[in-house]
Amino acid sequence: MPRRVHEFDWPDRAVVGTIGPPGARTFYLQVRSGTRLASVVLEKQQSALLAEKIDEILDQLITVEGNPFSVPASTPPELVDNDQLEGVEELFRAGAMGLGWDPATAQLVIEAYPVTDVDPEDDATAASVVDEDSDIDVLLLRLPVGAARAFARRTREVVGAGRPACPICGYPVDPDGHTCTVPED
Repeated sequence: MPRRVHEFDWPDRAVVGTIGPPGARTFYLQVRSGTRLASVVLEKQQSALLAEKIDEILDQLITVEGNPFSVPASTPPELVDNDQLEGVEELFRAGAMGLGWDPATAQLVIEAYPVTDVDPEDDATAASVVDEDSDIDVLLLRLPVGAARAFARRTREVVGAGRPACPICGYPVDPDGHTCTVPED
């Protein structure tokens, strides 16, 4: 099965952003290098976990004696990106994702693979089977440490900008109201 790899090494821009109102937002991982633009749909939880794990990797690298990778402890101000998403044309909805560190280039590596139609109840297809005749898109993104720190910060801010949590039950409060039950003691 053919594989199309959308590879971005040292991109001009890499962000997570959303389209839609809180409660109905669609999250996108968007990457641009020159005129090449790729947008992949993420779940809110994928976005939050991605930011968390990026920060964990960067924080671990800081503890390496001498910090040979010059990992910043916080987001460099010149790398803050609060702009809206650019023209969004969805490549695919991300299923599996990978995150790693390439010490040879001092870059964080993010891989996103499309959701596959696999029946979790069917053991015969549990190995992520995809139609043999279909093309598979893969997003491969390499970020230098400063850009990775900025990416994680923005992602946390975007995830946190959704609906406020109910102080009683902790579930999101919809703009048109919220009903919850007080937990019993």
